Amino acid sequence: MRDPAGSVVVDLHYHAGPDLYRRRLTSLGAGRAYQDVGGWVVLKSHLSSTAARAWEARQEGLPVSGTLVLNELAGGVRPRAVEQAVYAHGPDSPARLVVHLPTLVGHTHCSPLRRTPFHPLLDPERWRTRPVLDDDGRLRRDVREVLRAARDLPVAVATGHSDRESALRIVDEAVRLELPRLLLTHATHPMSGFTPDNLTDLSQVPGLYVEITALTLLLGHRDAGHLSELVHAHPRVLFSSDLGQPDQPDVKEWLDLSTQWFRAAGLTNREIRAITWANPVNLLTP
Repeated sequence: MRDPAGSVVVDLHYHAGPDLYRRRLTSLGAGRAYQDVGGWVVLKSHLSSTAARAWEARQEGLPVSGTLVLNELAGGVRPRAVEQAVYAHGPDSPARLVVHLPTLVGHTHCSPLRRTPFHPLLDPERWRTRPVLDDDGRLRRDVREVLRAARDLPVAVATGHSDRESALRIVDEAVRLELPRLLLTHATHPMSGFTPDNLTDLSQVPGLYVEITALTLLLGHRDAGHLSELVHAHPRVLFSSDLGQPDQPDVKEWLDLSTQWFRAAGLTNREIRAITWANPVNLLTP
């Protein structure tokens, strides 16, 4: 079985169906698409854990690992939900399960994407999850319990759709607990609000990774110049797709677009290798 380190590119963030909204590919279809380009894909769904789907795909020889997003729809912010997903991910996974803190939280950013619900009875607004901070601005107890449990499980924790203040509280707790891996999801996206200077200030936090996605560039929130600035601001940036939407590029198209963005950003081959392979591999594997 190939592992992430044996791939030419690792996409830590690809949406396959079933999900809240209709997606371009199923889990197996995404696995085949990444197999065709010599890559590894981490499947994400706001609706349910992709752990079992990833295990099934790997039994077919496909380069797939999974995630759990701790929305109420998927079990909520509970250590037991994380444990169940770890079991479903299989004992043979060459990649850690990625555990995202909630994504169905209220925030001021409104997505410009045109989205069709996956199921006609599904109303995403009904399933809004509480923010990770309580009314006093402190990290909720259940969030702290999940972070504590993550220390002893084969997982990497991601901040989900947290705003900057919430993400900083998560970072503080991760440092206190000596959590070995933490990913700032969509770090400089408008809903997260970090600047490259902010991330430079966090560059000495051990095990802290920073994500920027192709979708952020495709929607015009950031450009290639920002990508260059970010890569030089923090040592553990990773570039993922956040794709899978029916009206967005397919796997081969986004890889071709990425080559153009990297060239426009003036990134070296070593920097490109770091954000598309080395940093994701280090996050996913022991």
